[in-house]
Amino acid sequence: MPKSKNTFSSWGRRVAQRAVHAGWAWVQRTGSVTAERPGRFRFGAIGEHTRLAFPLGTVFGEPWIHLGSHCIVGEQVTLTAGLMPDLELGPDPILRIGDGVVLGRGSHVIADTTVTIGSDCYFGPYVYVTSTNHSYDDPHEPIGKQWPRMEPVEIGPGCWIGTGAVILPGARIGRNVVVAAGAVVRGTVPDHSVVAGAPARVVRRWTPADGWQPPLRTPAPVPIPDGVTSQQLAALADLDEESAARLAQLDAEG
Repeated sequence: MPKSKNTFSSWGRRVAQRAVHAGWAWVQRTGSVTAERPGRFRFGAIGEHTRLAFPLGTVFGEPWIHLGSHCIVGEQVTLTAGLMPDLELGPDPILRIGDGVVLGRGSHVIADTTVTIGSDCYFGPYVYVTSTNHSYDDPHEPIGKQWPRMEPVEIGPGCWIGTGAVILPGARIGRNVVVAAGAVVRGTVPDHSVVAGAPARVVRRWTPADGWQPPLRTPAPVPIPDGVTSQQLAALADLDEESAARLAQLDAEG
């Protein structure tokens, strides 16, 4: 025989689930860090409309961390300045993050020495940037006990850093660079290039004389026409493929 359905129990679970979700959303809103609501954090600078999502990852050395305006820092992102908490690091910032930067969920930026991230950079989830690497010069000493090597890291403005990429000490990444997912970057990367692999190498580059070499395999995106409103774009997003194709045909005919 089929089991009788406990309607009250099912209704109670739905109510409890909604309450949990609503409560967690409230915790996320309340726990997020902004210039107006920094909580226990005392960043050297944090610009307007910048938000660090809750829950945060490890954060220390924040007096030497400068965040620009309009930045989005995802959940569980680690931001550190100095080898450990409670160090005196001098008068200058150690970690500088420009305006409009997005750091994806679970990313780490470890600035034991200077790390600079230019404006309008976008990081996918779980990107790892570090200015420190282990040394292994002494074959008789455990690697974790040997003094690490440190080199400044600089990421130019307008870069896209793919999911799971690793940026190693001493990296100098130029302007508007694409770092492919999973790439391991060291050394200097020129402006307007695409790098991939471990270690990363340039697989495509743009220059004023030659354009993109090798040539791009896909056509450039069609820009949104002037005068199109956000409401119209939202309506287009709800169209099914057949309706969208019909509209495109009518537009081409007329």
